[in-house]
Amino acid sequence: MKRTNLRRAALGGAALSALLVTAACSGSDMAGMDRSNGGPTASSSASAAATFNNADVMFAQMMTPHHRQAVAMADLAAARAGDPELKDLAAKIKVAQDPEITTMTGWLTAWGRPTAAPTHHSMPGMSPAPAQDMHGMGSPTPGGSGMPGMMSDQEMAELGAARGAQFDKRFAQMMIAHHNGAIDMAKTERERGSNPAAKALAAKIASDQEAEVKTLQRILDRL
Repeated sequence: MKRTNLRRAALGGAALSALLVTAACSGSDMAGMDRSNGGPTASSSASAAATFNNADVMFAQMMTPHHRQAVAMADLAAARAGDPELKDLAAKIKVAQDPEITTMTGWLTAWGRPTAAPTHHSMPGMSPAPAQDMHGMGSPTPGGSGMPGMMSDQEMAELGAARGAQFDKRFAQMMIAHHNGAIDMAKTERERGSNPAAKALAAKIASDQEAEVKTLQRILDRL
């Protein structure tokens, strides 16, 4: 009787081991299927989250509200601008920057970091010295918000109250300063960031906005 019980226990243990091995293999296969079925989006997310540092996080956290303000300025131009070329450029700015906002907030979520910009001025990974704050990233901040090129609430209100030629001139001046701030932030990310996708977006932002600054300056010169 004892031998029979021992034999049954051994057979039961072997069966259980085989079942666990099968389940493990199946789980591995399913995980592989999930990854393969994830498509470009899953692959892109994995790539974006593969490696990042504080500079990448600060870039995304700061460039997101920076872009949002540019989009808000572009929205004002739709109803207030008088110059057709300026109105067309404002529409292109909105079309370009809206998807970039979505991309950067997606990265922050994937990295497990807040999507809101920090309220303090110390930026780990971005400033070469503890005494340097956000202003060290680039040009002086016109609105004093702590981000290069950002406009104050008062400046945005004044822009919203303007119409026609007055709006066009003020918009061009403000957007040039705004873009120059973004260009400085993008250059800092390219120098200090580690995430390939973030650095590639920074390069695109710098290139796109440098070209737009030239167009805005040309428009401003003829207004």
